[in-house]
Amino acid sequence: MKRRKLGNPLALAVMVTLQQKPMHPYEIAQTLRAQGKDASTKINYGSLYTVVQNLEKHGFVEVTDVEREGNRPERTVYGLTEAGRQEMTEWMSDLVAVPVKEFPIFETALSLVGVLHPDDVERLLDERLRNLDVQVAAGRGALQKLYETLPRLFLVETEYQLHMLEAQADWVRGFLTELRKGSLPGVEEWRRFHETGEIPPEFLTGEAPGTQT
Repeated sequence: MKRRKLGNPLALAVMVTLQQKPMHPYEIAQTLRAQGKDASTKINYGSLYTVVQNLEKHGFVEVTDVEREGNRPERTVYGLTEAGRQEMTEWMSDLVAVPVKEFPIFETALSLVGVLHPDDVERLLDERLRNLDVQVAAGRGALQKLYETLPRLFLVETEYQLHMLEAQADWVRGFLTELRKGSLPGVEEWRRFHETGEIPPEFLTGEAPGTQT
């Protein structure tokens, strides 16, 4: 994927919003919130002005007007430039077409989960699964309601989020089954480590249990 001058997803959200019409930063923030973009993009409204300034610095947006209402402070209105439209289109095309490695915090936790006792992991994952099932049920209900008022095009990110939650719940459910049955390869060594403090050699070499020669 091409390295971009601005890598903050909020910058992309701002450019897409400004494609609708020129706006001042406060209106951009209101529009993002009203259109539910804060559910799929991490939006720090305090840094929005800095993002807009950086977009202007790189020629992706430009000042189109300065508004004044009564005694209120002036509001600078920004519009998308031709360079901004090109950057927005190329950036969006890359994000849609090219898979990239992301680092979800749950994946980080799983990579380090051996530090916990298997019984504790079973209990914690069971709690996570209950929470996931609640989120999935709530998400399905909310999505069905949204289908009644919005075209599906504007709900695809919500669909994706729901499917990711369902996939995570399915994986956790399967992993829990292996833990409970004791069929997870290496689980006995994992348990013995927490009971005796002895680190199995295969855990240090990365080999699967029982494959040493």
